[in-house]
Amino acid sequence: MASEPPALGRVRTIAHLLDESVRVPGTGFRVGLDPLLGLVPFVGDVLAALCSLYIVAEAARLGVRKRTLVRMLFNVALDTLVGSVPFVGDFFDAYWKANVKNAKLVAAALDADS
Repeated sequence: MASEPPALGRVRTIAHLLDESVRVPGTGFRVGLDPLLGLVPFVGDVLAALCSLYIVAEAARLGVRKRTLVRMLFNVALDTLVGSVPFVGDFFDAYWKANVKNAKLVAAALDADS
């Protein structure tokens, strides 16, 4: 069994921080920094998008296929566009979890290539 590339560990860590790092008390639901950053108009959404794009950049550096990268970019774009809508976008960010989706896409792509 081969060990996972350090970059995949970084991708998973960033995805967790952005999408699932805090459990909502009394529930099993988790949120991360992405919807919280989105509470700060414009600047928060831009910061969250840049962090999300880091995951895509790591995937490209790992050699993930272009088709998967396009799908990842779609996830980030949708997250950023809908997430920028005041109030409603923050709830969307909390449920969509684009970064976790993208981390899973990276892991699956690396598994398929090995």
